[in-house]
Amino acid sequence: MMRNLTMAEVSCLSYHDIASQLGTDLQSGLTDIEVSRRRKNHGYNEFEISGDEPLWKKYLGQFKEPLILLLLASACVSAIMGQFDDAVSITVAIIIVVTVAFVQEYRSEKSLEALSKLVPPKCHCVRNGKLETFLARQLVPGDIVYLSIGDRVPGDLRLFEAYDLSIDESSFTGEPEPVSKMNDVSAVKQKGITHRNNIAFMGTLVRCGNGKGIVVGTGENSEFGEVFKMMQAEEAPKTPLQISMGELGKQLSFYSFCIIGVIMFLGWLQGRRLLDMFTIGVSLAVAAIPEGLPIVVTVTLAIGVMRMATRKAIVKKLPIVETLGCVDVICSDKTGTLTKNEMTVTQMITADCQLAEVTGVGYDASGEVICNREVVRDGSNPSVAKVMEVAVICNNAQIVKGVLQGQPTEGALLACAIKMNMESVRNDFIRLHEWPFNSDTKYMKVKVAPKRNLSEEVFYVKGALDQVLSLCRYFYSSGLVLPQTQKQEQLFHQHAAHMGTAGLRVLALAYGNSETALTFVGMVGIIDPPRDGIREAITTLLSTGATLKMVTGDAEETALAIASRLGLYASGAKALSGEQIDQMDVGQLEKVIDHICVFYRVSPRHKLTIVKALQNIGHVVGMTGDGVNDAVALKSADIGIAMGRTGTDVSKEAADMILVDDNFETILSAIEEGKGIFYNIRNFVRFQLSMSIAALTLITLSTVMKLPNPLNAMQILWINIIMDGPPAQSLGVEPVDHDVIRQPPRKSKDSILTRHLISNVIISAAIIVTGTLWIFWKELADEKITKRDTTMTFTCFVFFGMFNALSCRSQGKSVFKIGFFTNRMFLVAVSGSLIGQLLVIYFPPLQKVFQTEGLYFMDFVFLIFLTSSVFIVAEIRKAVETFWTRRRNATEGQHTYFGADYI
Repeated sequence: MMRNLTMAEVSCLSYHDIASQLGTDLQSGLTDIEVSRRRKNHGYNEFEISGDEPLWKKYLGQFKEPLILLLLASACVSAIMGQFDDAVSITVAIIIVVTVAFVQEYRSEKSLEALSKLVPPKCHCVRNGKLETFLARQLVPGDIVYLSIGDRVPGDLRLFEAYDLSIDESSFTGEPEPVSKMNDVSAVKQKGITHRNNIAFMGTLVRCGNGKGIVVGTGENSEFGEVFKMMQAEEAPKTPLQISMGELGKQLSFYSFCIIGVIMFLGWLQGRRLLDMFTIGVSLAVAAIPEGLPIVVTVTLAIGVMRMATRKAIVKKLPIVETLGCVDVICSDKTGTLTKNEMTVTQMITADCQLAEVTGVGYDASGEVICNREVVRDGSNPSVAKVMEVAVICNNAQIVKGVLQGQPTEGALLACAIKMNMESVRNDFIRLHEWPFNSDTKYMKVKVAPKRNLSEEVFYVKGALDQVLSLCRYFYSSGLVLPQTQKQEQLFHQHAAHMGTAGLRVLALAYGNSETALTFVGMVGIIDPPRDGIREAITTLLSTGATLKMVTGDAEETALAIASRLGLYASGAKALSGEQIDQMDVGQLEKVIDHICVFYRVSPRHKLTIVKALQNIGHVVGMTGDGVNDAVALKSADIGIAMGRTGTDVSKEAADMILVDDNFETILSAIEEGKGIFYNIRNFVRFQLSMSIAALTLITLSTVMKLPNPLNAMQILWINIIMDGPPAQSLGVEPVDHDVIRQPPRKSKDSILTRHLISNVIISAAIIVTGTLWIFWKELADEKITKRDTTMTFTCFVFFGMFNALSCRSQGKSVFKIGFFTNRMFLVAVSGSLIGQLLVIYFPPLQKVFQTEGLYFMDFVFLIFLTSSVFIVAEIRKAVETFWTRRRNATEGQHTYFGADYI
């Protein structure tokens, strides 16, 4: 059985010794049988999170709330004074209220737990002699892992290959500078991890280069595991909306306590029983104080996030849901987001100016390379073959059964080589070193040695035309190497410009024995066609008042050609290059940035500058990115959006949202969901505020008018369940109105309590209070309060609540327009509440608890006609507001989609 090695021991041993001790092969890795055996000993590569607090403890914790304790005290006092019916009734009501609150919190926690499972980390590992990609949790000690730029290290690795490998270890050391890695043996045992340059630690990020390593530590036996053992999960920060709801709840609680205090004082002055007034007061506090506001906000946001996940947008943080509805500028990458990211070589121009056309799409052999009306195969055309030779050797991609493993651009080159039967040419060379592509050099370079002559060293380069030409002194022409002239360079630039105007991405290729005196062999033109439906999606986004800015590293001609196809760039529009941004100060950029729709030849640091400039002039910015160097811009943007397929682990870590399918239309879906969720929460707030104000006003007026209490403590608590329970929560999951996407972005500082919402709350509360008081006064005609009187009043208030909830499903659209059956949860919740109300009225045990008696059929008919008034008035108000809004917009020459729905 293998013993666990410490990292200090591992760093002082050669990788051959480590491989021997762990019983692994550096080339073929472990077998499936061996992996299964080791997993039994070492377990999965994950951390055992300590068990949550038992459910029964969480449930009992609900009884610690001050208001619940006051009610319990009231039940105890009732029992001591011999009023056992009241004591039992209060206890039953407390259990119901506590259970509802517990279910809400449990549901919220489970929703949030599910979010953490949406983005499982993956790794590239050699098993059974084949390179495979699978979940990092499957790793065991002895596995062979491949690392490349942007990967998150899946376990502690003893490196045995490292090419220009730099790893960000800031999660351990706090040092922002990446650490260069090597495969040499450390001379001395080091206690700290900062000097172990031959080890890649779990959880760190590959910033540059690539490498290979042996897994020496997994799960809790890794360095990260040691840190994990000391970590305690921090409570997630509250969202701005939760905070504002919490503040609103505190304010309402303060005013409610003041009003309840006045009610109890007046009741005491009127000679009412002190215990009754205390019980009524506490029950009213439980009902009127909206302690459920922050919880419902959390639940609604979490459900919205899960709903977004089904639409292929993974939101990592709840606050982002709110921010989505405020985004007014989206800076989007071109490749893979606006386009398909199915790169295909369509043209090839050799250094001796031969034009080759390439047919077929996809990563397979379908298609041909045609030059001078002849199909080119193998080396039938030396100039074309030389271009393909460089393209294949300076390439890390692999195509296995039509599936690309690697970058799309390199895949396109390899697919073109397959069409010429030249994909195996790199097997004739041994790679000695690699300089990966980066945003500063804008090229990739490899040093190789031909197997026929290992003493010879040859450099192969591919990249941006300007950068590659700066390294060239010669050009290739039909097997000859000729000196490169200025006139020749101008001709290459003309060809590149012509390809760029056609929307092609131009990639230059060269080779040579000296890296400063290369031989230019030609260029390939690669196209990445726009995604299906993307033009319509952009038109929809622009119609909302939001703007889209295309940010790309491509040349001006290519960028503007694609932008024109997408409807982003028209005659008179402006574009800006990264070089021009460098020449501007912040103030100058801020003045012109609103008028720029395309940024070309930009680097990741330019992206950051663009984001900051937009934010400085008050925009809420969404930024897309997929590369390691995009991380800073993604983090700085109000919403960082990473690509799920092509994005690196670094970009996904920095981002707030991940597009699973890399599709721009998914951003629109997420914005639609974000806006819809905000309006749903506002509908819930309107319902709860109107019911809270109605309950407080009802008891206050009856006390001031020296009337008996229209509702007893148990009935008030039942009303609280309706206000905080399923009917209220179902408003938070109202299906998103698809028209909401055309609504202008919301101002981030706008209060959820608009004048329009407050007026609706006051009107609804006034109707409910007036109707309920009238019923109570009518039933008190004999000047004696009976169970029928309170039952009619109680049922009247509950029915008002159900019709009020129905009207709150939308602030501006008629329920007849959005449909009665579109929110099934609402139907179930209201039906359940009505069935519960009937049980309270007719079920004998509950009749004793709530002090009710059965009503006649005509009583219900009368109550339904009366209580529906709150719904009818709301529908009339919506119709009038919609009419006047449309008339005003027609006068102003504008178009409206919503009436007053989102005022």
